[in-house]
Amino acid sequence: MDFKEVLENARQCMGKCKACPICNGIACKNMIPGPGAKGVGDTAIRNYEKWQEIRVVMDTLCPKKPVDTSLELFGKKFKYPFFAGPVGAVTQHYSDKYNDLTYNAILVPGCAEAGIAAFTGDGADPTVMKDATKAVAENDGLGVPTVKPWNKAQIEEKMVLVKASNAFAVAMDIDAAGLPFLKKIVPPAGSKSVEEMKEIIQLAGRPFIVKGIMSVKGALKAREAGASAIVVSNHGGRVLDQSPATAEVLEEIVAAVKGSMKIFVDGGIRSGIDVFKALALGADAVLIARPYVVAAYGGGKEGIAVYTEKIGAELADAMEMCGAATLADITRDMVR
Repeated sequence: MDFKEVLENARQCMGKCKACPICNGIACKNMIPGPGAKGVGDTAIRNYEKWQEIRVVMDTLCPKKPVDTSLELFGKKFKYPFFAGPVGAVTQHYSDKYNDLTYNAILVPGCAEAGIAAFTGDGADPTVMKDATKAVAENDGLGVPTVKPWNKAQIEEKMVLVKASNAFAVAMDIDAAGLPFLKKIVPPAGSKSVEEMKEIIQLAGRPFIVKGIMSVKGALKAREAGASAIVVSNHGGRVLDQSPATAEVLEEIVAAVKGSMKIFVDGGIRSGIDVFKALALGADAVLIARPYVVAAYGGGKEGIAVYTEKIGAELADAMEMCGAATLADITRDMVR
């Protein structure tokens, strides 16, 4: 199976997603429920387009060395510096080929076998987190459960599941405060103060990743709260219309907090060259969400492996052509 076949298979069963050759947000635009973005749907499109405006600088007057794409993170070693991003409610947003239990039962081991890890999703249905953490537990904790910013009691319940899964890290997509179903929760869910986030991070008892940071101010507050990492993310454009692209804010956030916490970025990253660009701008690693859903629907665990190797090979090629033998060798002057 190659990635072209994965896409062809996915188009037969994904319903609301068109499994486009390039997942750039144009075909799905503002389709929610579905894989689209909020409002006019332009934020997801902008995410993709801004990565394409960045160009890589070739340099092959370098010693010939084997390329090492591996990343060490929170005591684990991964084959590549990218991970599958969190997606929940797949039946609602994609099709009924999978529910969250069957999707995570493919995604989590598929990523683990491919040498990376999956961030798993959360949702209004409590079984979403139960199923996700079950899959992580069955794969020796090699996954990152991503908890929504619920009210305190619900977060405590979710953290019990996270701890039981032995997950090597946990995340909270704080930007999910913009999702309609969270606005209706009683007692209130959504945005958190620094003090509230400190309590949540202490409760987690493992490396904590705050996802949904789009400003220096937000990054500094996440650091103050004790986060081990942040994800520069606008939730794929699904929570705020007219947002900047993640590529537009990454560098200023890196300048403010690099070295004090790990920095991930997502949003419109669709190739190994895009991963290279993100690392050159200072990110430590990358999340890719929608294409991993397509890979799972189009080929199951084999589809996940095919997509992972495709992105990994593209990254390795970009590194070789720009003179970087390791991830640490990737520097800002390699892009413009």
